[in-house]
Amino acid sequence: MRLASELNTTPMDRKKSREILAKILGYEMDASSEIQPPFYMDYGKNIKIGKNVWIQRGCTFMDRGGITLGDNVFIAPKVNLVTLNHPLDPVKRSGTVCKPIVIEDGVWIGIDSTVLQGVIIGKNSVVAANSLVNRDVPPNVVVAGNPAKIVKRIDA
Repeated sequence: MRLASELNTTPMDRKKSREILAKILGYEMDASSEIQPPFYMDYGKNIKIGKNVWIQRGCTFMDRGGITLGDNVFIAPKVNLVTLNHPLDPVKRSGTVCKPIVIEDGVWIGIDSTVLQGVIIGKNSVVAANSLVNRDVPPNVVVAGNPAKIVKRIDA
């Protein structure tokens, strides 16, 4: 939490931000990838980021279950990737259930969207702004809405 706070309050200094991110993630991101603070996460160590990834301001990655971003992924501002949930059973509700999120190569997730636990977003797909993705998205489609549904196929 101290490192996340330091990341989010450090004046825009790319070198310093990348040093802090390396400590949070447990590895050095590829030089072609960028995260713009503020950036919020549970742990950070469960996030794997490919090449040429762009994560804009105000995103929250609840990464307990693991988050994998392929190459050429674009994450717009205020996107939430949430790998955990609570059981429906009221007696067990204080615990959490975690499942990974996988974002494949070439995906674009629009501003203020949320992707829930266990979801795989297929290669080259687009999640429209303000969408809630609660199930897998096939490759080469645009999804939109709450819950997100396929609205268009992408010729790729």
